[in-house]
Amino acid sequence: MSIRHAVVGTTLGDLTLVASGDALAGVYFPHHWTRPDRTALGDEVTAEGDRVLTQAATELHEYLAGARRTFDVPLALDGDGFQRRVWALLTEIPYGATTTYGELAARLGDKALAQKVGQAVGQNPVCVVVPCHRVVGKGGKLTGYAGGLSRKQLLLNLEEPSEVRLF
Repeated sequence: MSIRHAVVGTTLGDLTLVASGDALAGVYFPHHWTRPDRTALGDEVTAEGDRVLTQAATELHEYLAGARRTFDVPLALDGDGFQRRVWALLTEIPYGATTTYGELAARLGDKALAQKVGQAVGQNPVCVVVPCHRVVGKGGKLTGYAGGLSRKQLLLNLEEPSEVRLF
């Protein structure tokens, strides 16, 4: 599978979108906590010349403009079994809702896994598309986000419902 990337300007700043074959494999902010080495990003291309990167960029722009609530771009998530289970739970958190690391751990069958869940959330390779920003600390406290807390707050404000809903 060919790996390639494009840098796309958004209201969140420049995002590096990474495609692997026919799927989106990464969305990274500048100064992202877990940004892969540049060699792992593949060749730089223009998003306009790549079907997957064009779709991802279009959907991200629509989401950030408030015109999209879910993403359809195919994903290629590289992680271990536990990470994939956590990331799958993230995709189930509805737009405008939040949950906590402890609640996700309980859904996995063991509240004691909250810290491990937090680590998996932090390793999410496709921020925004797999909505890790919807996970908050106990009591609704804003906690770590690979793109920075100001971006997390911006995303939560974008999705802010007329009433608070917990997942």
